[in-house]
Amino acid sequence: MILEQLDNQNLQPQNRENYQLALKNYTLFSSIDHENVIIVCDKYLDIALDFISKQNFQDRVVVVTNHSFTQLYNKFIELKADLQMSEIASKKQNEFENDDDLELGEFLKTSSDILTSEESAPIIKFVNSLFYQAIKKKASDIHIELHEYKGEIRYRIDGVLLKHIELDKKVMTLVVSRIKIISELDISEKRIPQDGRTSIKLSGKTLDIRVSVLPTFYGERVVMRILMQSEDIPSLENLGISQKIKEQLELLSQNSHGMILVTGPTGSGKSTTLHSLLQKIEDPNKNILTIEDPVEYKSDKINQIQVNNKVGLTFANGLRSILRQDPDVIMVGEIRDQETAKIAIQAALTGHLVLSTLHTNRAHSAINRLVDMGLERFLISSALLGIMAQRLVRQLCNECKVEDDIAKIHLEKFEIFGTNLVYKSCGCPKCNYTGYMGRKAISELFVVTQEVVFALKNDVDDNELEKIALKNGLIALKEQLKEMIKNGETSLDEALRIGLL
Repeated sequence: MILEQLDNQNLQPQNRENYQLALKNYTLFSSIDHENVIIVCDKYLDIALDFISKQNFQDRVVVVTNHSFTQLYNKFIELKADLQMSEIASKKQNEFENDDDLELGEFLKTSSDILTSEESAPIIKFVNSLFYQAIKKKASDIHIELHEYKGEIRYRIDGVLLKHIELDKKVMTLVVSRIKIISELDISEKRIPQDGRTSIKLSGKTLDIRVSVLPTFYGERVVMRILMQSEDIPSLENLGISQKIKEQLELLSQNSHGMILVTGPTGSGKSTTLHSLLQKIEDPNKNILTIEDPVEYKSDKINQIQVNNKVGLTFANGLRSILRQDPDVIMVGEIRDQETAKIAIQAALTGHLVLSTLHTNRAHSAINRLVDMGLERFLISSALLGIMAQRLVRQLCNECKVEDDIAKIHLEKFEIFGTNLVYKSCGCPKCNYTGYMGRKAISELFVVTQEVVFALKNDVDDNELEKIALKNGLIALKEQLKEMIKNGETSLDEALRIGLL
């Protein structure tokens, strides 16, 4: 009951000078029924009371349960990060319209000792704030780049890189060093690429960060991928996949053996779709193993293997080992070479359900890609159950989208008929001035029917396979994208960026 009341209160402390010190001593300020109180818990009661006894507080002390205290403490930590940034922000910052960017820029400019050492508090706080704001903005990657005189940080949000902040090169070098330290990389080695991992804790939740450092002409470039937990995996319904394709996909996944492929370029959500499908397949009576590079979604319900080329654990070698582990379902992160493809096909033929990804633009193109890898057509037709191609399309922000008069002129050129009303992005505070809010998956599913099996006995090309697929009810990605434009869900610019028109 107490926690419910606290959740609805403003978590501002009465005494700012004691605020950070109080947090370190597990003492929280809040109010209940408009009465200012001090919150403590049994677990840290000794530390908290010792701190309170040395202060001149007049408020009533309230003891809550350890669980309630932990929840409230995490909220204070988040608030503390916001307060630290807002207190040092300047009103003269005009370079960034976004509040978060403004706060970061001024944070660095007002820190006099930021260049003294990579272990100095400002550098540590700044790197922590990078992670905090990346998660707040729902970024998937953080890019740190060094140029001749400056450094730049960008976030990948909804598949597009957006500039976050620009810094002095000396400052950025220290930021890179700090990231290498927390990733347990060699800070003195700046000549060769390095890969590492680190973890951050935010609101009681631990997130893994994959770190890649690459030496460039002007310095080291860092890309950090934020890896998700199993509870962050969206369901097939939430991916935006049509009901018909979802039902077909679930039906295919009920087979005890065979192969299901998901295709598309990098960043099209293939791994997310496979993990969503694994959630549907997951059963206590099934042995599910995956081999991935990297393990992007950590799950407690399936056994996951991380590829490690340094010790010889490749997709092919890992897949061979998996087959000796009596698996029911196998997920291969990506089919990259002939060896992996052959082992995966053999596994699908010998009583295992195999899920994997492949880089092709269209679903039916995957068959000839496997043929190019050296696989026999009769093996492919016997093993394959279905191939799904997908893209992630950014959706226009409904708060600020405007009519696109220039795009109207080009509608016929792209064979978009049936509408004269199309929209483009504009930008507002709600969408972080990008003009887009979230992404939607569009998919085409090519089911390997008896007709396809018969056609593969001959030397069929992609055009013939596409005709068979369209005859069997496949709706091409291109047509789905046109419908999104006509419905005002996305813009012509976004469709051209994806490259399907």
